[in-house]
Amino acid sequence: MKKETKAIRTQVKRSEHNEHSVPLYLTSSFVFDNAEHGRQLFSEEVGGNIYSRFSNPNTTEFIDKMTALENAEDGYAFASGMAAVFAGFAALLKSGDHILASRSLFGSSHQILTQILPKWGISYTYVDADKPKDWEKNINQNTKMIFIETPSNPGLEIIDLAWVGKLSKKHKLILNVDNCFATPIIQNPIEYGADLVTHSATKYIDGQGRVIGGVIVGRKDLIKEIRFFARQTGPSLSPFNAWVLSKSLETLSIRMEKHCANAFQLANKLQNNSEIEFVKYPFLKTHPQYKLAKKQMKLGGGIVTIVVKGGYERAKRFIDSIELASLTANLGDTRTIVTHPASTTHSKLSDEEKENVGIFPGTVRISVGLENIEEIILDIEQALKKSKVKSQSQK
Repeated sequence: MKKETKAIRTQVKRSEHNEHSVPLYLTSSFVFDNAEHGRQLFSEEVGGNIYSRFSNPNTTEFIDKMTALENAEDGYAFASGMAAVFAGFAALLKSGDHILASRSLFGSSHQILTQILPKWGISYTYVDADKPKDWEKNINQNTKMIFIETPSNPGLEIIDLAWVGKLSKKHKLILNVDNCFATPIIQNPIEYGADLVTHSATKYIDGQGRVIGGVIVGRKDLIKEIRFFARQTGPSLSPFNAWVLSKSLETLSIRMEKHCANAFQLANKLQNNSEIEFVKYPFLKTHPQYKLAKKQMKLGGGIVTIVVKGGYERAKRFIDSIELASLTANLGDTRTIVTHPASTTHSKLSDEEKENVGIFPGTVRISVGLENIEEIILDIEQALKKSKVKSQSQK
């Protein structure tokens, strides 16, 4: 089956009521047939549900859909995207281990690597996407995992998945790819050698700003360890949120097509705006990794990153002049969202760290929604015009 069909037709077994749409299973626990059945479930001699912290029909369906879409062997669903990111580290690494990571990461992922994992003796090294020689040079005897984000948030840097996949296999490392921006509709890292694929389901997978969730899919042996960790520590996805996310996947393909079409039109239009220093979008020919993006991505994604002239003060005026788009820290919504990363999502980074990952005072991230594209363009253009400060000679 094609992806659109998998996302719609993958379902858990119907109940005796023979429902067409899978119901909500709002129960904390499940009943055993008898004492022996309970023993078999806990010893994992038979499959089945025990407790919703472990599994639930709704979370099972969501995981089944995500593994099908990413061509993965197994998966586990989490209460948030960051719970998934953390579990991917905590379940598989121990004190003394080392992570090689792409420098351009989401702010909270950066905080886990730099502030939390070092407390437990897990170290990290950042490498730049455009300096491949540095990657192998920084692989040590204790390196266990490569963690990357492509396209990156918010700089839209592209990492060559085929190249890093071969590198990870050469050194027998776990390759963990944050695929949040691309979604399984646009790219499938497992096809290039990734062992794990991590998603914040809060973003495009939900797509309507309703629930929070996360998921990791990948190799069965690795997911087994992640499942053990999550089963004991409890960062599991709620049945209700899983039900919402599973239904959301049924429209993911068609939504991503529209997000990407709108984003490309907006990026193309803004290229010629004199109030913008530069526009970044993977499928613009001006993107430094345009050819690579076209090679490994089916579409360009729904994010457009711009740098407005005039730095932070201009960026603030621009954001305050927005009329149609929403001002929030989320992305991947049906509604267009405008965010200033330097003062919000990536505010905990130092000025040097921000600059190293392509976040400048005037950087604005636009998550392009599903509204009429002409109205999105008009809103961005009027905000640019309104936020421009006239010189003394023009007053």
